Amino acid sequence: MICVVPQASVSVAPNLACLGEAFIVLLLQHPDPDYSAAYVVIETDAHDGLKGYGLTFTLGKGTEVVVCAVNALSTHVVHKDMEEIVSNFRNFYRQLTSDGQLRWIGPEKGAVHLATAAILNAVWDLWAKQEGKPLWKLLVDMDPKQLLSCIDFRYITDALTEEEAYEILVNSLLGKKEREEQMLTRGYPAYTTSCAWLGYSDQQLKQLCTKALKDGWTRFKVKVGADLQDDIHRCRLIREMIGPDNILMLDANQRWEVKEAIEWVTKLAEFKPLWIEEPTSPDDVLGHAAISKALAPLGIGVATGEQCHNKVIFKQLLQAKALSYLQIDSCRLGSVNENLAVLLMAKKFQIPVCPHAGGVGLCELVQHLILFDYIAISGSLENRMCEYVDHLHEHFKYPVIIKKACYMPPQDAGYSTEMKEDSTRKYQFPQGEVWQKLLSGHKIHLP
Repeated sequence: MICVVPQASVSVAPNLACLGEAFIVLLLQHPDPDYSAAYVVIETDAHDGLKGYGLTFTLGKGTEVVVCAVNALSTHVVHKDMEEIVSNFRNFYRQLTSDGQLRWIGPEKGAVHLATAAILNAVWDLWAKQEGKPLWKLLVDMDPKQLLSCIDFRYITDALTEEEAYEILVNSLLGKKEREEQMLTRGYPAYTTSCAWLGYSDQQLKQLCTKALKDGWTRFKVKVGADLQDDIHRCRLIREMIGPDNILMLDANQRWEVKEAIEWVTKLAEFKPLWIEEPTSPDDVLGHAAISKALAPLGIGVATGEQCHNKVIFKQLLQAKALSYLQIDSCRLGSVNENLAVLLMAKKFQIPVCPHAGGVGLCELVQHLILFDYIAISGSLENRMCEYVDHLHEHFKYPVIIKKACYMPPQDAGYSTEMKEDSTRKYQFPQGEVWQKLLSGHKIHLP
């Protein structure tokens, strides 16, 4: 039987003080981020002593709302049998997302869906641990019918039927073993967002790019949208640093109106960006479609998805030809279950998946999903890469391993969601030691 232990929000933002100026000006739309997470622990009465850990990434205020939603949803989880959940996962997923009252403040979006992700992430972590496998391997080893039994196809059958999804998985069995061996040997290609945040001086940009190139990075993302002339200057500097053959991407973090996005990015086209990420509101499907159509002749794609509410919005983006690169998020959608549906839709529409990561634990989680995607669904690395941001990994028991700018497949059982006890104790809000000192006005000495 299951017991859910929702934690008060864990905020590790104070630790950003040791990262220098990396987050002085983080994002135009999120100017004062307080990197946090709603952290869920699932305990059972099994004698194996295993626990499932889940989280969803937040930016500070509002995390308590997600924690309240976790508590409200916990009635659907407590006293359930784990075997009954995973043997009929589709039904359990629908039960969580279709609560007759809670869906009124969704449905399948906002705080209640973030809470759903946190709970389900913990369930998947526990299931993988019970099977003694990392999450990606648990998925890879499932037969197509078992995988499909975890997915709720409601509202997306006009884009992808269960029969079509089954055919995709069966067709991908060819070469599956070889792709798994390839990942174990080489890892999955990553790109870095750590070199070109807004607010960096030219000297910082040069230093960070030089180090990244030395470490083997060939794909670089540049934050844009504050000032056009500054963007031109920074893009020119980065392009000169990385050379013509390495890949450059742009990220506006929802900054622009549709027309403004087209005009702005057109003026940055000389720097040959692969994509412009989140050019406008994440909810504006037709706006993304207009931007995508306008920029296509310039060879610039549109990437979005990190703040996409659910599989239905992804369906519409794909149907409207509104994106060229699809960016799933392991904590924004309804955990693994909903991400599986989106990965399969992306395969049908032949759109490469390039996951969003960074934040608190997003790299740790999403690596499992993209490894599975390559091995068991897409079978391609063309124009595919996974975001990597080098911060806050020290708070996790099983942090990501990057070698030669690639994610190396995790070997520890679970979903890599478990945080170190010392970190959760110190950074728990507001009871943790770090926050008690901060709130009392004392100086904090961080490593």
